[in-house]
Amino acid sequence: MTLACRAELTIRTRNAGVLTGALSPEMSEKVPRTSVQVVGGDGEVAIRVEAEDLASLRAALNSYIRWADVAEETAEEARR
Repeated sequence: MTLACRAELTIRTRNAGVLTGALSPEMSEKVPRTSVQVVGGDGEVAIRVEAEDLASLRAALNSYIRWADVAEETAEEARR
């Protein structure tokens, strides 16, 4: 598989550990024609996507952005 397209999304959040933990199980589910890494650090979560084509890249990014948004909203609600 040749991966021709790449994108990296960095999310700055006080819930970096929660987001990393929430997104990690999704990495075991293979998104067709893509390779994804999620790396959590001090107040940041980096989502790195490589894909065979732009359509696959877009699909993977959209999925991870939605999952990250849900995890972030849930973590913020839990803080209240």
